[in-house]
Amino acid sequence: MNKPKIIKRAFEIMPGGLSWGIIILLILLSVKYPVASAVIIITFDFYWIIRTIYLTTLLILAHHRISCQKGEDWLRRCLSLRPEKGWTQLYQLIIFPVCNEGLEVLRPSLAALSKSHYPKEKFIVVMAFEERNPLARNNALVLDKEFSGEFGAYLSAFHPDNLPGESRTKGANATWAAKAAKKFIATRNIGCEHVVVSCFDADTCVEPEYFGCLSYHFLTSEKPHQASYQPMPVYNNNIWQAPSFARLVEISSSFCQMIESMRLEKFVTFSSHSMSFKTLVEVDYWPQNMISDDSVIYWKGFLHYNGDYRVVPLYITISMDVAYSSNIWRTMAVQYKQKRRWAWGVENFPFVACGFLDNKKIPLFTKLRRSFHLLESHVTWAIWAVILVLIGPLPIFFGGKFFSQMAIAYNLPKITGLLFQFTLFTSLTWIFLSWTILPPRPKGVSWLKNVILVLEWFFVPFIILVLGSSPALDAQSRLMFAKYMEFNPTLKGNKVL
Repeated sequence: MNKPKIIKRAFEIMPGGLSWGIIILLILLSVKYPVASAVIIITFDFYWIIRTIYLTTLLILAHHRISCQKGEDWLRRCLSLRPEKGWTQLYQLIIFPVCNEGLEVLRPSLAALSKSHYPKEKFIVVMAFEERNPLARNNALVLDKEFSGEFGAYLSAFHPDNLPGESRTKGANATWAAKAAKKFIATRNIGCEHVVVSCFDADTCVEPEYFGCLSYHFLTSEKPHQASYQPMPVYNNNIWQAPSFARLVEISSSFCQMIESMRLEKFVTFSSHSMSFKTLVEVDYWPQNMISDDSVIYWKGFLHYNGDYRVVPLYITISMDVAYSSNIWRTMAVQYKQKRRWAWGVENFPFVACGFLDNKKIPLFTKLRRSFHLLESHVTWAIWAVILVLIGPLPIFFGGKFFSQMAIAYNLPKITGLLFQFTLFTSLTWIFLSWTILPPRPKGVSWLKNVILVLEWFFVPFIILVLGSSPALDAQSRLMFAKYMEFNPTLKGNKVL
């Protein structure tokens, strides 16, 4: 194994090694030195209380921004810009990578796009199908017949299977489609610098004002080509039909993205996102052999522009499907696999760390800060629930009679109780905010569902136990032992799977 591969393997081992090292150390301390373990756990509990207050505050602020900008006429704001901003020259390239999604998923996405309050003659829509899907050609024909006249241009691309240097990932499909779009754009004599590309999950339904909002921020940005543009994802398409377990997990995921949008130092693209097509071409498109293409594309831009690249939050929502199945156990499996795939974003760390070693133009402090943020976020994800739920009681269990008579043994459960009180306060806040982003209750859904939407929050401790840290530990362990994951697309749709 050559030196670059050895260095990369070391970075692959680091996140999982740190996570398991912290967990094992705390367990050993609980057995051998329960006082020391209790001090660490109490310190972590206090840290988590402060963190909970801080993150809940950020969530409220992000939600306030979304509420304030809801109803904004972004197209009017674009039209009010000075001519030199180039409003009339701007085109929107929209790519929908499709794996095994059926017409019941793809139709609503295109229908929402057709309702945009934006000049649709400026839309270049690419439905990017996988050639290996036996239904791809037929679905493409159906959608072409229904939607080809709705936009300035409508293309169907078919990504061949088993191309050299590729894995079966969304990024490989999206890249194939983007290259096909580049050839088409060249025939129209449109410069890449005048095109904004949006790569949407197949189930993404945009707000009518989305492209006006995107265009305004792009045109008014100081360095528009050195930024990605990230809307706020909500999982509202089928939320009234989804079971409580899946609904709670997806609402929490939406809130986590809102929180991240307030922390620009750590904000990275996720799922459906937009960026300059010129930049996409310059950084050689999305990765074709990595699962976390949506976040890696940000880091490719960051490395390409020597650290002068950022994510601009768009406080406008896009709606996607809740992933669920026919019963609670299958739903848990679907959600677990989805969260494990998201946690596989830990592969970004070796990619970024190796990129920092090769790039001599990025300041050292920037490299250290961003590397620490990336590593800390994944390690925290992998250990927090284990510490709070499983390791927390161990000092009392192993401490014996002597430890039980100490003040710290008395205070440990008190601090844990205080933590759960703050968790209850957080849950009440999240319950209220979740109501405000719900779509109207559809006909045929009983009003009792409103009661269930409140009572289901009592499942939060169970969800923390099942999905709190385990998907991240799973992903990091696989990376640590070079058991590389394959892309596992989440089955979605507006019906029970």
